[in-house]
Parts: sequence; C-alpha cells; structure tokens
Amino acid sequence: MQIKLLVEGGEMKPGPALSQKLGPLGINLGKVIAEVSKATTDFKGIKVPVTLDIDTKTKNFTVSVSTPPATELLKKELGLKKGSQQPDKIKVANAAIEVIIKVAKVKQKDMFTDTLKSAVKSILGSCVSNGILVESKDPKEVIEQVDSGVYDKIISEGKEIADKEKLDKLASDFEEVKKDQEALIKEIEQKEEEKAAAAPAAPGAPAPTEAKPEEKKEEKKK
Repeated sequence: MQIKLLVEGGEMKPGPALSQKLGPLGINLGKVIAEVSKATTDFKGIKVPVTLDIDTKTKNFTVSVSTPPATELLKKELGLKKGSQQPDKIKVANAAIEVIIKVAKVKQKDMFTDTLKSAVKSILGSCVSNGILVESKDPKEVIEQVDSGVYDKIISEGKEIADKEKLDKLASDFEEVKKDQEALIKEIEQKEEEKAAAAPAAPGAPAPTEAKPEEKKEEKKK
C-alpha cells in the first residue's frame, strides 16, 4: 500500500488526515514522522513530496523522497517567499547561473534527461514563469546562450557557487531593475484599488440609503 504526502522538509507535522490513514493499519505515527523528517532533512524549510510504501501485514514501511518542485528550490536559494504574479513585467530576483546549475543538479534525477545542460534549460524555464532574471538577463535569452554553448564550461564543471564580486554585481544590477519597477508596481496597485472600489457590492450587503425628503429640508434650514 502506498500513501503519498507533501510535507515540510525536516520537520513533518502530525495531522488528522494521516492519523486516519495510518491508525486502522496499526502503523506507529510517531515513527513515521521521525523517519520522514530524517529523510527530508536536506530540504528543510520547503515542501517535499514523499511516498510511504507500507506492508500492511508486517506493519513495516519505507520512505521514498522525491525532489521538491523547481520553483520551491529556486525560492529557497534566492530567499524568496513567492514568485512574481506578473513575471513578464515584475522581476523578483537576479540569479547567478551557478544557482541554476545547483538546482538543476538536484532536479536532474527526476527529469527525463541525461544531461545537466538540458536540466539547466528546464530550470531556466521555471525562472521565466516566476519572474527571475538570470545573469541580469531575461532567462529566455540565457536559454539561447546555453544552446549556443556560452555556458558549456561552467555547466561541465558543475559549479554551484558564484564568487563575491559577481554576486555584488548582480545585486547592484537588480537594484536598478527594482527602481525602474517602482512606478509600474504603483500603477498596478492603483489599478487594483480602483477595480476593487468599482466592484459591485457583495450579495446581502446593505445598499446606500438616500435621505428622506423631510431630512433634506432640515439640512437646507441648517
């Protein structure tokens, strides 16, 4: 019997749904939590897909851990709470190619590819959908550069950590991007406020009342 879960890496929490599944099988919930937490320690702080393979006769189980979604790995590496809601307009980070390689190496075993280069291109695709710049460029442009061999050397080396000088330059470039985005973000927020204000009242909400004729007369006298 298999049970698929999505847990917090390194610190699985007990829940009623899992208790209901394991209880009738006579499986020790505390032992499951301990084993899953141990198996997912490397992914602490992000959601991790886990499969419990249970032998209902012996009550023994094994824990299989899949890699987290690429978006979750990118957010962890870049210190992001979430990706961009408008990735084509608003950028949320500026990643070094080394970060992309690091994430690609983690995800490669779950991908239908034998080459790290292809895995890197897949992670760059996730950057496109999350509004993440790479090497101060649109990730679509970086994908083209990967195809043309610009990053062949660094990918073949499997380098995962950029030097401080490069990281400082990327941070400086992104500060300029954020300045350019400020006006656009304000415009988007203003449009959202106007849209909310123009939205029809919720069903059941009291309609605005108009003053009675006698009340209007009283106001005129004042």
